[in-house]
Amino acid sequence: MSGLFDILNKIHKKPGMYIGRASATDLFMFIVGYRTAREELGVEPTEKEMEFYGDFQPWLQKRYEVSTSGSWARIIEFYTNNEERAFYRFYELLDEFLQRDNHSEVEQVKEKVGNVKTG
Repeated sequence: MSGLFDILNKIHKKPGMYIGRASATDLFMFIVGYRTAREELGVEPTEKEMEFYGDFQPWLQKRYEVSTSGSWARIIEFYTNNEERAFYRFYELLDEFLQRDNHSEVEQVKEKVGNVKTG
């Protein structure tokens, strides 16, 4: 069974085939249904998937400096003024969200290396 990020990659390439059209709202609803179906089947989400489910919305709200009960799709649509642009913007933001960990890991390594005494 494909993981969340595998299926998101497929949807990005061919949104019409998977969700009917390039729409952030439709993508949001697909993800909700995908997560629910996997839970019903007893398929445990990966650590990275759990991070997305729990942290993407708060990260996005912080990034845009908004506080809302609206979905991440609605936030992105608000700032792009278009469902299709919001769909593609989601993937840019997802990449940024996923890369934030790599950046923080690099910084942690730099801190550790900087604290190592030589000689």
